[in-house]
Formats: sequence, structure tokens, C-alpha cells
Amino acid sequence: MAAGPTGARSRRKGGDRPNAGGRPNAGGRPNGGGDARADPRDEQLYRVATMYYVQDETMESIARELAVSRSTVSRMLKEARETGLVRISIEAPAADGRGLAARIAETYDVRAYVVPIRDATTADDRLEQVAKVAAQLLASAVRSGMVVGVAWGKTVTAIARHVPQQPMRDTAVVQLNGAANIHGSGLTYAGDVMTAFARAFDSSTHYLAVPAFFDYVESKQLMWRERSIERVLDLRRQCDVALFGVGAMEASTVSHVYTSGYLEPADIAELRSLGVVGDVCTNFLREDGTYRDIEINARASGPSPEELTRIPRRICAVAGTEKVPALRGALRAGAVTDLVIDETAARELVGQVAGARARWQG
Repeated sequence: MAAGPTGARSRRKGGDRPNAGGRPNAGGRPNGGGDARADPRDEQLYRVATMYYVQDETMESIARELAVSRSTVSRMLKEARETGLVRISIEAPAADGRGLAARIAETYDVRAYVVPIRDATTADDRLEQVAKVAAQLLASAVRSGMVVGVAWGKTVTAIARHVPQQPMRDTAVVQLNGAANIHGSGLTYAGDVMTAFARAFDSSTHYLAVPAFFDYVESKQLMWRERSIERVLDLRRQCDVALFGVGAMEASTVSHVYTSGYLEPADIAELRSLGVVGDVCTNFLREDGTYRDIEINARASGPSPEELTRIPRRICAVAGTEKVPALRGALRAGAVTDLVIDETAARELVGQVAGARARWQG
């Protein structure tokens, strides 16, 4: 089993990191509920979690104390995590100039969380490991009263499966980019993703019911004037936290936006001719981070990298080396504040940085 993530934050921003990591903290229930410990089951879970995570008791000693089996204690600890009674937070170690996370943090001025992965890990397992860490990071960032922006995609769908239940008060989840295309509304796919996050935070849900890409810029401009859409866009501008992955044009498992009817063959050919390597929130970019002159972006419904920079916390999750060129573009465009990335991809990203510096010095 892979170990927990390691990470770092650029020193240029000082502190401002998630709460201390190590073992999770056990404590009160998340904001928004009453005294849930009045339920005997919750009371027992609270007791077990406190003994294990706070008092450093072993599962064997807890089992003896409660006269239950070790496997029962293990299941109770798992339930405590899944229900939000125990919330895991991750803190990057001090950036000492060594290590993948520190090098990424220093180069791109982001918080970097590198997820250790075995060499023989399959692509699906790699994605799941990254998704688990990203889900915990998101959970540690969300608080009552916040607006959480979510982009659809394969990576975010995986993250949705692992977000712990932690009910909040007055929290909203808003869809960052439209999902409709010429073959379907996209509502089922994007809706399922949105619903998963809304259930985790017990929040209201706000859908952006428009195409991923408009046929004409004028159509987008008119739709953006509709009051029902304008309300969602206004909420999108109020986001405190955004969650997204990056799409890659060239990959063995091509990103959803390139394979599910969102783009015509002519569109893809044009993007390749412009040097596009991928997208973030369905806005296409090059590896150097440029994107403003790419015509289709004017017809995209998702927030541009510039619009994303207005959101205080922007969590990007990436699994697989094939996404590194697109990730590098997103980082250079300033779209990311928090990066969760698997170890192999992190090495590729750092290797590209080192290679670019060597070419420049040469």
C-alpha cells in the first residue's frame, strides 16, 4: 500500500498551509450539525477515534477495553473517517530545497503534494491514490459558508468517490463549466459529479446548464445575459475553493472532453496546429501557459485561467505522466495554488524543468 503524501509550499508565500498532518485529529463533529454524539453509535465511534488518534492506543488495546474484536475496531475507525468524525489534514513539510514537492513548490509557487506510487501501479490505481489525497485536501479546505467550484472530468469524478461526509452550514457547490454537447445534455454525467460533492458537504447545488462549447461567441454572450445563467456565473465568481484536473490531448486514456462529442475532428486538428497540449476547465492552453489567442476559448463555458486566479484556493489533481505537458501549461498560466500529483508524474515535471534550465544555460 502506498504511503501518505509528501508535499511542500513555496517559501515565497510564507505559511498558509493546511493544518498539521501525521495522524488525523479526532474531535467534535463538523460544523452544521447538532450534538450528534447523543446517538449511542456516534458516542462509541467518538470514543474509539479518540482512543486511537488522540491517546495513541493500539487497536488491540481498544478491542480489549471494549470487549470487541480487532476487526470491529478497524471497521469503526473506517466509519469514523467516512462520516467526518475524524478529519484528515495534510501539511507539507518545510521546503528545504530537496525533494520533488519542494522543487515543484519553488518553481511554480504552489503547494505541492506528491503521492508515493509503486512502479507497477496501474493507471486506474494511480488515479485512485491521487484522488484519495485530493479528496482529503479538499475536505480540509472547505468550511461553512464557502462556495466550492467543481469542474467535471475523469479525475474529479474519482475524487468525488472519496470525499468524506462533513455537513456544513450555508455551503454551495457550483458547476464551473457546462457539459452539454451535440450528442447529449451532459446533465447526467456532470450532475452525478456535482451531487456527490453536494451530499458530502450537505450543500446546495448550482448547475451551469449550458454547452461545454458554444457554436458562436455571440451565442455565449447572449446566454451569459440570461438571468438564470447570470446567477450561476455570479456564484462562480464568489468561489472560495475550486477543484479541477487537467485534460491532455495526447494520452493513452484521452480526457473526456476530447472523446465524447464535445469537439469535431476539425477542432482537434486546429488545436494541434496551434500547439495546444491540453485544457483546464475546458479552456485550452499551450505548454508555455499561453491561451488567449486560441479562438475556441472565446466559446468555452468554463472559467479562463485568468478567471481562476481570482479564486483564493485552486486545487488541481493530476495522475499520469501524459498529463504533465498540460499541467505545466496550467501552472505557468497561474491557474493552480494546490497541486496533488503522483510521484512518477512529479518526477517527469521536475525533469522537464531541469531540462529546460539546462537548454537555457547552454
